[in-house]
Amino acid sequence: MKGKTIRVTLFVGLFLSVLVALALAAQDRYTLKVPNGLAFADFRGYEDWQVVAPSQTDAQNVMRVILANPLMIKAYRAGIPANGKPFPDGSKIAKIEWRPRKITNAPFSASTPDTVPGVLTEVEFIEKDAKRFADGNGWGYAVFDYDAASDTFAPGTLAGKPPQGNDAKCGTACHKLAAATDFIFTAYPKR
Repeated sequence: MKGKTIRVTLFVGLFLSVLVALALAAQDRYTLKVPNGLAFADFRGYEDWQVVAPSQTDAQNVMRVILANPLMIKAYRAGIPANGKPFPDGSKIAKIEWRPRKITNAPFSASTPDTVPGVLTEVEFIEKDAKRFADGNGWGYAVFDYDAASDTFAPGTLAGKPPQGNDAKCGTACHKLAAATDFIFTAYPKR
């Protein structure tokens, strides 16, 4: 009986050790940060933010949903940026990006396949902080590429498509095109 108890105890100990090792090996995405400040942890809970709008980019063959934190949603509803006012500091956007995939098993897509999100490719973050990101027109940016095979995120790089600098200014040049709307492309559409 004593030998059986020892074997069971060893098995349970080994099993728990394996579980602990797996837990430690799993990536904690909230420890990731791009140089000059933006961290994944600064956007904790973004998955539950309200949708601003979807977006589809044919050139990159991606679809995304743009989400905003409650402060930015309140600003949108107050008419910003269409009223000419800037978004307040603390406004944040998350863009979740997927490769599109077609489905044909839904009744409304019998004749034409419907396009839905497929494999996750990246998450982008934008934060308004006029002092911290003064050299980025008040906005800081971060791109985190997702690798489905390893289920991990990593800061975007110049090897990405499109190429991304991996610092808080990675989106500054692109967003200059939206200077008239406080450097934000996506409007809050009528609902």
